Amino acid sequence: MEYVPDYYNKDLLILGVGNPLFGDDGFGPAVAEELSCRGRVPSFSAVLDVGTGVREILFDLIISPKRPKEIVIVDALDCGREPGEVFKVRVDEVPSLKSHDFSLHLAPSLNLLQELRDNSGVRVTILAAQPEIIPEIVTAGLSEPIRKAVKETADYIEASFFKRI
Repeated sequence: MEYVPDYYNKDLLILGVGNPLFGDDGFGPAVAEELSCRGRVPSFSAVLDVGTGVREILFDLIISPKRPKEIVIVDALDCGREPGEVFKVRVDEVPSLKSHDFSLHLAPSLNLLQELRDNSGVRVTILAAQPEIIPEIVTAGLSEPIRKAVKETADYIEASFFKRI
């Protein structure tokens, strides 16, 4: 019998994406950690810190006979907004916004998200925060605006996603 991870069977999958070794790019993993530490993740959902491995998770979901009804991607996106500003982005909008950096590790990942949305009926939401800075060399730690955005985003996920399914 083929092994299927438990989170494939959940209705809601929250994926914290990014690299905490590059400053504010660690936003997604920090939100995943905040949600997990609060201890209020409902049984119909799973929260994963996928770091830079989102592509593998998405590919596995595409080929799996089981998959969640909804996926929420949490990541830092440099869109020229105020540092720490949290916003939603449609999958179709991301390439023009994030073509130059590596955080959502996106080029192939966007195609996989579109495939899940269009061919598998999975709802896809991207929650992003404007980083203050993503350094070019290893520099761990979040800026103050992003630390505040972590709490704000975790609160939003609890209120908007954990209550509605």
